[in-house]
Amino acid sequence: MLEDKKDRLKEKLFERAVKFGDFTLASGKKSNYYINGKMATLDSEGVNLIAEIMLDMLEDTDCDAVGGPTLGADPMIGAIIALAHNRGRKLTGFIVRKKSKDHGTKSLIEGPLDKGMKTVIVEDVATTGSSAIKAINAVRDFGCEVVKVMVIVDRAEGAIENFKKLDMPYEAIFSKEELGL
Repeated sequence: MLEDKKDRLKEKLFERAVKFGDFTLASGKKSNYYINGKMATLDSEGVNLIAEIMLDMLEDTDCDAVGGPTLGADPMIGAIIALAHNRGRKLTGFIVRKKSKDHGTKSLIEGPLDKGMKTVIVEDVATTGSSAIKAINAVRDFGCEVVKVMVIVDRAEGAIENFKKLDMPYEAIFSKEELGL
């Protein structure tokens, strides 16, 4: 069943999210392909598949909340917590801003996150993992534990090594090799 979901998600990624050409990535690196994860996470079937697969990946993970860096993680978080509810699992969602608001509560983290919660960081695509690492640091500074990082696609350009340095469990639905990139 999981493999069927992954096969369909792979098709969806190539229909919507994977582009070929000359690109500069958020990390500053050059690439001959680009994965715009939002093209899959803002598609009803795509985000549902992602949420289903990520919840399956979290089955044996003790966590209270799922969140990640805005904007890439936003639709994933909503879908994961909604589907978790449908499966009878309570999960809180949260979003880590790029910078603190300059008004109101001046929050860096949005959502009903409480100190001491065990959290999972989700992201659409990881190259070096820097966006997820910023989210990890923000969540830790807030007073929560990060127990895992999950992404849709790992580009195999340093994220695995950077998460190992943090002793952070890390899992991708797909590696670039699994996608044939």
